[in-house]
Amino acid sequence: MNDWDAQNRLRFEQLVLPHVDAAFNLARWLLRSRADAEDVAQEALLRACRFFRSFHGGDARAWLLQIVRNTCYSWLEKNRPRELMVEFNEDLHPQSVATPESIAIADEDRERLSRALETLPPRFREVLVLRELEGCSYKEIAAITSIPIGTVMSSLSRARRQLYCALANPSPQGGRP
Repeated sequence: MNDWDAQNRLRFEQLVLPHVDAAFNLARWLLRSRADAEDVAQEALLRACRFFRSFHGGDARAWLLQIVRNTCYSWLEKNRPRELMVEFNEDLHPQSVATPESIAIADEDRERLSRALETLPPRFREVLVLRELEGCSYKEIAAITSIPIGTVMSSLSRARRQLYCALANPSPQGGRP
């Protein structure tokens, strides 16, 4: 291994590896399967390592999460193409007066919130996970998803509304979302 490779390896370990948990978390929420998320996150890390020479600074977390996101969508297109086409039908989920936060807090039931989040289409899950669970800024989400900040904000709004509907109106199967 030459010096340049050793320097890049050290730089990769310092800049990218601290974000492995965030990478897995995003993959888990997009794919809704721990085993699939482990495989895809590993593939994304291999891609990140392979293309690390093209990383010229900036936000390493956003760069890695963009790779994870792209790897997830490639995996979904290959393995579950129909899932990408499913959209949330707002007519089937009328709004009530409670908010997602008040429902989740009142019920103290994280599983219910997780299941409701999993009912959302992948693109809405991703913006919610990036913003609410990973704490990404709108600018970071825009960079990760390659969409304008305005679209990030409107997607978050729609995702929150759909999450609200899923929490406010439990699914008929089993009485829970």
